[in-house]
Amino acid sequence: MDATARLITTRAPRKAEGLVLVLHGGGARRDSTMVSPTQLSVLRMVPIARRIARAGRGRLVVVRLLNSVRGWDTRHTPVDDVRWALGELGEQYGELPTCLVGHSLGGRAALLAGDQPAVRSVVALNPWVQSTDRVDLAGRPTLIVHGTEDRIADPRRSAAMAERLARTAPVGYLRVTGGRHAMLSHRNVFEQAASDFVRATLLDVRPTGAVADLLGGQDVVTV
Repeated sequence: MDATARLITTRAPRKAEGLVLVLHGGGARRDSTMVSPTQLSVLRMVPIARRIARAGRGRLVVVRLLNSVRGWDTRHTPVDDVRWALGELGEQYGELPTCLVGHSLGGRAALLAGDQPAVRSVVALNPWVQSTDRVDLAGRPTLIVHGTEDRIADPRRSAAMAERLARTAPVGYLRVTGGRHAMLSHRNVFEQAASDFVRATLLDVRPTGAVADLLGGQDVVTV
């Protein structure tokens, strides 16, 4: 494990009932450039982590992971960092049911690491996935949220990924009309969907709106 991967705690209540690991995106750089805490792809996940922490009302540990390097290095991918982080968090907090929440390549990492034993559910926001990605999430509720105007991570690929995952897991696909990759113009939609899904799957809090429709059996919802 590359020692440069880091964990940043957003909230850590003493009597937590669940844990949320938040994963950032970020494009590749030459020479395995280290992740900076101030890069935009990292900062983009700060309000999402805080939103989830507030929604958890003192019942959720919320931690952000800073990857070893930027991008998707095939020799050591963000999935390896997620597995390391889950091990570290398991030692620190015990066997808490966990939700992985990731954006862009962090969404891809969340999906591909979602088969780890501690993981109960997965949220992938505008995930940068590939047609060759395969994972069996074996009954774990999964939410994919993707903007229709994303020009960096192809929504068609995430939709195909959702279809593959749905063979063995309950999967909901939330299509955000006009949403772009950075999630800026529709930020509240992405943040609300993530926090609602986390609370529903880790704390059994009944959701409303689009997430309620998806958990109620609809495969695809457009907002």
